Amino acid sequence: MKRILLITGPGGDAQGWGDLSVTRTVCDALNADGKSAEIAFVDTMDDFMRAIDTHRYDIVWSALYYITDKADIIGLNVDDDAWLADIFDRRQIPYIGPNALTMKQLINKTWTHRILAEHQIAVPAHHEIGRGAAIPAVDFPAFVKPSCESRSIGIDDESVVDTPQALEARVRYIHETFEQPALVEDYLPGAEYTVLMIGNGENQEFLPGVVTVQGGKYGKYPILRSDMRGVGITKIGLPAEKSEAAEQLCRLAVNALNCLDHVRVDMRVDASDQLKIIEVNGIPGLKPLKSWSPQMYTLYHGSAKGPDADYRRFVHRIVESGLERYTIA
Repeated sequence: MKRILLITGPGGDAQGWGDLSVTRTVCDALNADGKSAEIAFVDTMDDFMRAIDTHRYDIVWSALYYITDKADIIGLNVDDDAWLADIFDRRQIPYIGPNALTMKQLINKTWTHRILAEHQIAVPAHHEIGRGAAIPAVDFPAFVKPSCESRSIGIDDESVVDTPQALEARVRYIHETFEQPALVEDYLPGAEYTVLMIGNGENQEFLPGVVTVQGGKYGKYPILRSDMRGVGITKIGLPAEKSEAAEQLCRLAVNALNCLDHVRVDMRVDASDQLKIIEVNGIPGLKPLKSWSPQMYTLYHGSAKGPDADYRRFVHRIVESGLERYTIA
């Protein structure tokens, strides 16, 4: 029986797949069908080191990029010693998900954009603006968001700006509220797509979906605000168009970034009707029914047993991909 240690902490919801209740759901799903999972909730680095030293496990699956006491935002981590995947690598501990370098590249959207652009993979025109930096000339409308957040944190109707004055005000808001650089992108007015990548090598799958939102929930712009994520307002459907283009864009991105096991690539349609990648999520949400990845898995692999059974098969599939990669029989 394979043993999985699930790592989470105060930052599990902001950084990773969800809060402690979601982690318990993942744990129950793994324990229900042939695996042995347990949870280590870590508040500090000492807690984390004690967990990996004292628990028995074959592989680790972490909801955390790094140790933090922030429960609402990811924040800008400047302590390289706190990145968990770095510690897993140094200690040769098998773990699920991308390696430490890729994790750092994914959580920093500017870094992600730069790598993808270098590989000629479509991303919006963009600028990162740090505190005290000059505001560059941009095309309007523009879109402003924190450079190192997820789950639409820091995004609302004021994120779309039409004037230099509004741009300056929004950049200042990002600096003061989230204490990190602002990422300014071309505003992409079209539909939002997302592609689930699961597995590796010959067993890798790419499952495209298009995001739909319940009527009346948008504000001034058709953008996904933070209050619309993870609460059942957004749904994923099979794309009527652009499915192949979304899949190919995802395939190129995950190869360029060396993504492993389970990531999700978000993209939007620009003013010229072309898909552009806006984010690659290294620890996608795992809330049953509400998070996009479980919805997409059921969309393509749903069974007569219902979404709960689909969810169990989904989390097992993620774990199996990691076990296979490390040849843990």
